[in-house]
Amino acid sequence: MGDLTNSDFYAKNQRNSSSANHEGDFGVSVMELRGLMELRGGEAVVKIQEDYGDMDGLCQRLKTSPTEGLSGDVTDLEKRKEAFGQNLIPPKKPKTFLELIWEALQDVTLIILEVAALISLGLSFYQPPGGDTGDSCGTAAGGGEDEGEAESGWIEGAAILLSVACVVLVTAFNDWSKEKQFRGLQSRIEQEQKFQVVRGAQVIQLPVADIVVGDIAQIKYGDLLPADGVLIQGNDLKIDESSLTGESDHVKKTADRDPMLLSGTHVMEGSGRMLVTAVGVNSQTGIIFTLLGAGEVGEEEKKEKRVKKQDGAAAMEMQPLKSAEGGETEEKKKTNVSKKEKSVLQGKLTKLAVQIGKAGLVMSAITVIILVLYFAVDNFVLQKRPWLTECTPIYVQYFVKFFIIGVTVLVVAVPEGLPLAVTISLAYSVKKMMKDNNLVRHLDACETMGNATAICSDKTGTLTTNRMTAVACYIGDVHYKEIPDPGVLSNKSLDILVNAISLNSAYTTKILPATKEGGLPMQVGNKTECGLLGLVLKLKRDYQPIRNQIPEEKLYKVYTFNSVRKSMSTVIKLPEGGFRMYSKGASEIVLKKCTKILNAEGEPRVFRPRDKDEMVKKVIEPMACDGLRTICVAYRDFPADPEPLWDNENDILNELTAVCVVGIEDPVRPEVPAAIVRCQRAGITVRMVTGDNLNTARAIAMKCGIIHPGEDFLAIDGKEFNRRIRNEKGEVEQERMDKVWPKLRVLARSSPTDKHTLVKGIIDSTLTDQRQVVAVTGDGTNDGPALKKADVGFAMGIAGTDVAKEASDIILTDDNFSSIVKAVMWGRNVYDSISKFLQFQLTVNVVAVIVAFTGACITQDSPLKAVQMLWVNLIMDTFASLALATEPPTEALLMRKPYGRNKPLISSTMTKNILGHGIYQLVIIFSLLFVGEQIFDIDSGRNAPLHSPPSEHYTIIFNTFVLMQLFNEINARKIHGERNVFDGIFRNPIFCSIVFGTFAIQIVIVQLGGKPFSCTPLDLEKWGWCTFLGLGELVWGQVIATIPNSKLRFLRGAGQLTKKNEMPGDEDMNEDNEEIDHAERELRRGQVLWFRGLSRIQTQIDVVNTFKSGSSFQGQLRRQSSTTSQNQDVTNVSSPSHMSLSNALSPTSTAAPAGQC
Repeated sequence: MGDLTNSDFYAKNQRNSSSANHEGDFGVSVMELRGLMELRGGEAVVKIQEDYGDMDGLCQRLKTSPTEGLSGDVTDLEKRKEAFGQNLIPPKKPKTFLELIWEALQDVTLIILEVAALISLGLSFYQPPGGDTGDSCGTAAGGGEDEGEAESGWIEGAAILLSVACVVLVTAFNDWSKEKQFRGLQSRIEQEQKFQVVRGAQVIQLPVADIVVGDIAQIKYGDLLPADGVLIQGNDLKIDESSLTGESDHVKKTADRDPMLLSGTHVMEGSGRMLVTAVGVNSQTGIIFTLLGAGEVGEEEKKEKRVKKQDGAAAMEMQPLKSAEGGETEEKKKTNVSKKEKSVLQGKLTKLAVQIGKAGLVMSAITVIILVLYFAVDNFVLQKRPWLTECTPIYVQYFVKFFIIGVTVLVVAVPEGLPLAVTISLAYSVKKMMKDNNLVRHLDACETMGNATAICSDKTGTLTTNRMTAVACYIGDVHYKEIPDPGVLSNKSLDILVNAISLNSAYTTKILPATKEGGLPMQVGNKTECGLLGLVLKLKRDYQPIRNQIPEEKLYKVYTFNSVRKSMSTVIKLPEGGFRMYSKGASEIVLKKCTKILNAEGEPRVFRPRDKDEMVKKVIEPMACDGLRTICVAYRDFPADPEPLWDNENDILNELTAVCVVGIEDPVRPEVPAAIVRCQRAGITVRMVTGDNLNTARAIAMKCGIIHPGEDFLAIDGKEFNRRIRNEKGEVEQERMDKVWPKLRVLARSSPTDKHTLVKGIIDSTLTDQRQVVAVTGDGTNDGPALKKADVGFAMGIAGTDVAKEASDIILTDDNFSSIVKAVMWGRNVYDSISKFLQFQLTVNVVAVIVAFTGACITQDSPLKAVQMLWVNLIMDTFASLALATEPPTEALLMRKPYGRNKPLISSTMTKNILGHGIYQLVIIFSLLFVGEQIFDIDSGRNAPLHSPPSEHYTIIFNTFVLMQLFNEINARKIHGERNVFDGIFRNPIFCSIVFGTFAIQIVIVQLGGKPFSCTPLDLEKWGWCTFLGLGELVWGQVIATIPNSKLRFLRGAGQLTKKNEMPGDEDMNEDNEEIDHAERELRRGQVLWFRGLSRIQTQIDVVNTFKSGSSFQGQLRRQSSTTSQNQDVTNVSSPSHMSLSNALSPTSTAAPAGQC
C-alpha cells in the first residue's frame, strides 16, 4: 500500500514538474538536473561547461544569483516548489488502528483463548438427541441446571471473546498513542534542523523543508547536506560520502574538479557555497528512497540519516571488520539488536519474562492434564460408565472447560504487561524530559542513563557558558592583564591584528547587537572566533568593512580548522603582489611554528626557542592557570613568484611571525558546581575531556568541583595519555588503560580519537565488579565515534553539529551540564517504576497461578473463572503499569549509588514483599475457598456442575482477591522497605484515578456482572468483609517491613533469581550477541540449535522483505552498521567457562578477583 501511494506521489511530482517547467519558464528541467547530479568529478564539470557554459550560466537558467541568492519572493518560491518539488520525502503512512488491532491479535495466548472460546461457544448450542442423557452421561451432565441455565451456556464463551476484544483494544490504543508520540518527537527533531542559505544577499537560517532549487546554501564543517547541489566556491572542502557510496575516505571537493554535493552526506572539513539543484524525491537520496517505495523508508527522514551516520563517522571503527565478520553477519544481524535498542533493563526483563513464561506454561499444562485425568478416572474407571457417542459433545465441552482453565492460568502467568510498563514508563519520562531540556532520540537511553557510573564531559559550552570574551593579551612585548587602549599599541601591529582576525575566521561568525535593551551582544557562529571579533571591537575597530573589501570568494586559499591542525589559516593576495597568510590557533601549537614576533614598534624580530619557553612560562601558563583559553595570532608573507605549493602544508604553515597571544575567558555556568556535587553524591564520576590547554582545563575543573586540592587525581594531556596507554608498537593495551582511567579526571589537548579510546577503555575494563556505564557529551563532527561507542551519547542542541546530533541518543537543548543530572534522575526513576510494577505483578502472578492450579486439582474447577482472570490480568497489566510507571522522580533518587548491570532486577526487599504478600493472599483465599461457606453461612460453590449459576461463595473469593490486589498496588509504590506507602501519592493523579476507577468498575462487575463474569450481587455486609480483608494488605505490609532482611537468609538466594545467568557474560552486555545468550544459556543445547535455526530463517525472511519494504531495509542497514561498529570491541566470550579461559590465555588481561569469573 505504502509503495503504491509513494509511486503515485512520485509520478505526480514528475507530471507537475514537466508541466510547470514551461509555466515557470526555467531554462532547465527536473530531469536534466537529475541527470546532471548523477555525474561525478570531471564528467560533471565537462557537462556543466557543455550545457550551461559555466556555473553562472546554470545560475542564470535557474534565475538565481551566485552571490545574492534568491530574492525570497513568495510567488517565485511557490513556482520553484511546483516545478522542482519540495525538500521532503513523503513520510510513511502511520499504521491504522485496524492494523494495530490485527497486530495485537497475533498474541499466541490470546489466539489460544479465542479458539477455546469459539469451541465452547459452538458446543454450548449443541443439544444432544433424546432426553435421558442426564443419567447415561453421568456427572458430565448432572447438576441442578434447568433449561434456562443450559441455554445460557454460550455466555462464558462470548464473555471470553469480549474480554479478549477489550485486551486487544487497550493494547492497540497503547501502540497507537506510542506511535503518535514518536512521530511528534520525530517532527520536533526535524523542525529543529535548520540550514544557512543566502536570500536577498542576507544569510538566513531556514528549516530544511523550505529549501528550494536555486537557493544558494552556505555549507560548513559538521553540516549534513539537506539537498543535492553544485559547489560554487569552496575552502578546503572534504565530504564524507560513505552513506551513499560506502567509501569511507573523505572526498575533496573543488569547483573546478569535483563540484557535485549530494544530500545526506557530511561535511567533514572546510566551508563553501553551493547552488541547490535537486530536492526531496529528486535528490540522490530521494531517488533511492523512491526505488524502495519512498513512504516506507521515508518513515523518519531523521532515522535514515542516522543510519548513514553509522556508516560514516564510525568508519574508523568499522573498516577492519568487513572481512572479519564472515558468515556470522547474517545471523548476528537478526540477534544483534543495536546496543541503542536493548538496554540493561530490557535485557534483564526479557530474561525474566522467559523464565516466568516457561513456569506458567508448565503449570497450565499440569493443570489441564490433572483435570482431564481426574474426570476420566472418576467417570470411566471408578463409576465404570461406557463412552456413549451421544455424550461426546458433553464430554468435549468439559475438556474445553478444562482447557480454558489451563489457558487462563497461562494468561495470568505470562507477564505481557512488562513491555507495556516499560513503554509507558519510557514514553512518560521522554515527554517530561523534554521540559528538562533533554530531547531523547532513542527511548531507552533515558533508562540506561540511570545506571551511568561515569560522565565524560566537554568543557566549552557544557560546563562553561560558551560566551567567549577576550580579557587579556600579549602584544608588542607587553603582557596586558586587561584589554589595552588602542592608543598604546603601534598602528602597524594593530592593523595586522585586526586584519588577521577579521579575514581569518568564518564569515558566518558575527557579533550582532543585543536583542533586548541592556542585554549582551549576540554571538553568532564559532564562539572562540566571536571572542576574537569582540577583541577587534574593544580595540575600537570594525571587522565588517575589511570583510566587505575582501569578500569570501576572493580569499585565495583557506586551511580550515580541524582536530589535527588545531589551527586555521587564510591566504589573501596582496594588492602590491605576493601573498599573505594569516594564521590562528592553540597558542603552544602556533608558537612552535613561529620564528619571528612583532616588537613594540610593530617590526618583526627574531623569536628564539628560549624566547618561546619564556613566553610559555610567563604569559601562557599564568593565563591558563586563570582558566583562560590562549589563542595565538600570526602571519607570513610569500613572494608572488615562484608561487608556493599550497598543498604542501608542512612548508606553508611554518616560519610564521607571531602578532599576539589572546587570553579568552569562558566563565563556568553558575549551576554546574552544584550539579557536579549531585553527580558525585549519586556515585557518578565526572571527567572533563577537552581540546584546551592543560592548565586552563585544570583551573576550570577546580572551579567546577571536578577536582579538589589534596585529592589523588590525574590531570594529563593527550600526548601523555597516549604514552601511558600504548605499548612500543603503538597499540592500546587494556592493562595499561586500567592503570590510568580510575584516577583520570581531566584529559586536556585531547583529539576525538583520544576521547573514543578513553570511552572504549572504560567500557571494556574488568577492574570493577560492575561493567562501567559511560555517558559522553560531544558537539563536533569528530565526536561521532565516541558518542556512538558510549552507552549514552549527549549532543549539544545549540553548539552541536548535525553529525554529532545524528550519532547521539539524547540532545541537550540548552547545552547545559545540569540537564544531564536531570536525565540521570529520570533514568533511575524509570528503573524504580519498573521494579514497583514487577513487585506488584509477580505477587498477583504467584497467587493467581497457585489458586487456579490448586483449586482446579482439588475441586475440578478454578475458583477464579476465565473472564475474571482476564479482568485481573487487565488490572495488573494495563492499569497497574499506567499507575506505577508514571510516578514522578524525587531528589532521593540521587542519594544512592547506581544499581549496576549485575544487580538482580528483583532485590531481596522486593522478594520479601512478593513472598510476604503472596502468603497473606493465599491464606485468605484458601480459607474462603474451603471454609468460606461456613463463615458466611452460604451455599458452597465447590464441585458445581457445568453451566450452573454463579455462586455467592465464589463471588466473595473473586471480590476479595481483586480488592487485595488493589490495596497491594499502594504497597508496591515503595520498593526499598519504606514504611510510609502513601508518601507523595497525591503528586501522581494518574495513580489515584486508576485505583478509584478500578474499584468502581469492580463494584459494577460484582453487582451487575451476572453470568458473563460468574458473579452474583453481594450485600453490604459481605462487601464490608471483602474490603476489610483487602485493607489487611496495608497492615500486613507494615508487618513485612518490620522483618529485617538479614533474618531471612534464604532471601539472599532468592535475590539471585535473575543474577545467576547474568554474571560474567554481562560484563559486556552492550555487545549484543550476549543478549540472546542470556535466554539461551537456560535452555538445553538442542533448544539452542532450534533457536538459531529459527533465527536464520527469520533473517532470510527479513532479507526477502528488504526488497519489499523500505523500513526493513533501514532496520537491516542500521542493525548491520551498529553490529559492525560494535563487534570490534567484543572481548569477552558469553559463557563463563570461555570467559575464564580467555582471561587465562590473554597476556594483557588484568588480574581479576578470584570470585569474578
